Amino acid sequence: MNQVEIAAGIDVGTESVKVVIAEASGKARGRAVVPTRGYFEACIEEALRAALDDAGVVREDVGATCATGFGAGCVGHADSTISETACHARGAFEHKRHEMTLIDLGGREPRAIHVGPGGRRLGARSVRKCAVGIGTFLIFAARHLDIHPTRMQELAASADKPAPISSYCSVFSGSELLERLRDGFTREEVALGCMHSIAERIFELGDLDSPVVFTGGVPEYFPGVAQGLEGLCGTKVDVSPAPIFTGALGAALLALEAR
Repeated sequence: MNQVEIAAGIDVGTESVKVVIAEASGKARGRAVVPTRGYFEACIEEALRAALDDAGVVREDVGATCATGFGAGCVGHADSTISETACHARGAFEHKRHEMTLIDLGGREPRAIHVGPGGRRLGARSVRKCAVGIGTFLIFAARHLDIHPTRMQELAASADKPAPISSYCSVFSGSELLERLRDGFTREEVALGCMHSIAERIFELGDLDSPVVFTGGVPEYFPGVAQGLEGLCGTKVDVSPAPIFTGALGAALLALEAR
């Protein structure tokens, strides 16, 4: 190709690798997600092949590749590497087309991002170090509750009250979850307690000016967290379409715009 018409955005997270093949128009032609396990490089290759197949293109058709995420440095063939906050801001803006407070909630470190005109990241702040690992904590919780992660909200909705689970530390929260099950709290109460725990961590970031939008793997698999945050901050919390792919989409679009 003489011009860059499509690009690959690769978001290498602690829980999964996401790839989006996007056109300059903003359309995602193909995408794929692969759980992170073993070597990052193998997961990246698997996800990229699947996304190319989904888009109906070959590697030679891709004019630019941008990497982002925890393991971005493992994408050896990337033309550029861009921060997660900038990529999520650009990807969310492609769907919403307005300024927003963006909550990027993935497997590791949640962030509140102020998204300005054109999808520019104007500022970002993170939770305290001991509160990171939110997505990993929720996957852990789903396993011990013996449910698929997407059913967490369904289970929590049946509870009359939440089991008390701390929002302060991800490690302590995991230990408390097991203690609550041991002490006789129902699975429903523990599920609701987990949702409340995560919502409280996000609320503690403060200054969540409306409109508030969620992206990342957590709202993809645990939609109840957004509902819990709505109850705390008293404002509607929206979720970006296909939120787990937002960072990869933003990476692809920023790669195209840089040419």
